[in-house]
Amino acid sequence: MFAHTVSPLTFCITGFSWLALASILGMATVVGLVHGTPLPPWVRALHVHATLVGGVAQIILGGFILLVPPPSSADRKEADSHPLTFLAMNGGLIGMLMGFWLHQYLVVAVAGFVVIAAFLSVIYTVWVRASRVSEFSIKESWYYALSLLCLVGGSVCGEIVALGYLPESYGSVRLAHIHLVVLGFVVLIVIGMVHHFLPTVWNRPRLAPQLARIGTILIPIGMAVLIGGFLNSSVPIELAAAAVLFLGGMLWTGTLFRTWLSSSHTGSAASDHLFVSVFFLIFTIILGMLVGANNLSSPRTLPYGKLHLVAYTHMTFVGFIMNAVMGAFSYMIPIILATGRVSSHKKRGAYLDRLTTMMNRWRTAQIATLNLGTMGLGILAALSWNVPLTSIYIRVASWTSLSFLMTGLMIFSVKLTAIIAKKPDQLRTGQISTDGLKLTA
Repeated sequence: MFAHTVSPLTFCITGFSWLALASILGMATVVGLVHGTPLPPWVRALHVHATLVGGVAQIILGGFILLVPPPSSADRKEADSHPLTFLAMNGGLIGMLMGFWLHQYLVVAVAGFVVIAAFLSVIYTVWVRASRVSEFSIKESWYYALSLLCLVGGSVCGEIVALGYLPESYGSVRLAHIHLVVLGFVVLIVIGMVHHFLPTVWNRPRLAPQLARIGTILIPIGMAVLIGGFLNSSVPIELAAAAVLFLGGMLWTGTLFRTWLSSSHTGSAASDHLFVSVFFLIFTIILGMLVGANNLSSPRTLPYGKLHLVAYTHMTFVGFIMNAVMGAFSYMIPIILATGRVSSHKKRGAYLDRLTTMMNRWRTAQIATLNLGTMGLGILAALSWNVPLTSIYIRVASWTSLSFLMTGLMIFSVKLTAIIAKKPDQLRTGQISTDGLKLTA
């Protein structure tokens, strides 16, 4: 029975559950920094790996299986059940977390191999399915293939670090592990996801596709140069990479902005989250350029410590990635549930309308609290330049920011749980659909 329940949607929901759990550890870490009682380093390792492996990677890979279904609908049920892959990904992650907690890095390495095997299983499944689709084109898929290659390469670097190989190059390999996974895989994939979903949500063809294509070529080039700059500890190379990223990001964002202006879409939780994520991407690129410029001076013009690093990285993780994930969920999960649970097109439309309405409830409060909390972390870091960590201003700013973040996450989690629990037979008799939303991604 378990084999028939591990659908791609199960990966996505489980991934979001990992994100919610990891956010609690993240908040505890921030509180520890502010109160001058930092938590042990292994807690940070738990937070980072639960977020990236259990959360973001699992959601992305599950989403790939959803968006690239089997070419034959007859074998969909069997092909879309992945119990062994699911168990390997989540069981391996739990093993990694236990290894970090117990400081047993051989356990981390062995569990990491299990997780990599799960990644490769999903990548192979998606590649085989995509190659059988008549519209499949290597020219169009290089972006995602590069991102998945970065995931595998970054994971292998993590294994080298865990096993203690190449001790003389430990720092470089660790940097490669972090940045290949975060920049090469997560950020590039999320950019591709937003690029795909926003025009679909707006129900408007993408304007200036050639400029968007140039932007999506420049962004990975900038990422590669940036990783090279980190590995060589060269701030000028990092700044050059940031300039390429900024140019690519502006070209890509500009085409989306023009598409939005030409759209008659009045807004939804999906479009709002996705659109906000675009501006956080540009904002974090600009912040990165300022951080690099600050590092050129010796001594630095402004001190840059752990709290500032937390604020900067979470502008990306929460402002860009979390907004994008919540936007994609807000659009896709009602469609997936309606398509999977209702066979009648007429009843399916009514059910989809209901789920979409539920997902759009309290969207202003949800989006405002999530992003005010994210910006609040930046304000908190900036305050530390002028007042000591023991100041009441720091305490108020930290608890206010964390409260906003938790509120936005809780609102979304409650709505997500509610639409999953909402069965088609709970609809009122006679309810019909007037929504023209398509039931395909």
